[in-house]
Amino acid sequence: MPEKIALLLPDEEATLLLGALLARSACGVAHPAALLLQGDLGSGKTTLVRGLVGELPGANESEVSSPSFNLVNLYPTTPPVAHFDLYRTPGNTPEEFYDCVEDQHTLIVAEWIDSIPTTDWPQDALYLKWTTVPSGRAVEISAWGKTACDQLAYLAPSLNQWQKGF
Repeated sequence: MPEKIALLLPDEEATLLLGALLARSACGVAHPAALLLQGDLGSGKTTLVRGLVGELPGANESEVSSPSFNLVNLYPTTPPVAHFDLYRTPGNTPEEFYDCVEDQHTLIVAEWIDSIPTTDWPQDALYLKWTTVPSGRAVEISAWGKTACDQLAYLAPSLNQWQKGF
């Protein structure tokens, strides 16, 4: 069972598809692993969330945007998604984040996760670290916790197309 996968996403379409694949891996799981995202501005984090939310039941009620000014956007999908932007909270974990971690039914997606202490990160999570490269975006996905490891193992065969030559 893989605990880490490195990918090269060539374009926005591939990033949206990765989001859709992550959504499929979260469906049918009682408590999906949190998605913790770290990367530079414009690296594709919010694009990934659009692909994820767009694939979930209830997406027609959701318009995905960066929650930079709101801190969190809630999407009425199944499972419900809490999309955090933690850029403006360096070193301080917002109370809303703790509330969502406690909610066993909400899928947490947190951009700029490195802004809060790792001790506050969910114990079952997929961590996606983005790096801009000349031919697209490099993404390293790490998993910890049983559900996250199971989700990554489920995803692995679908990700082969982006592992070539990386």
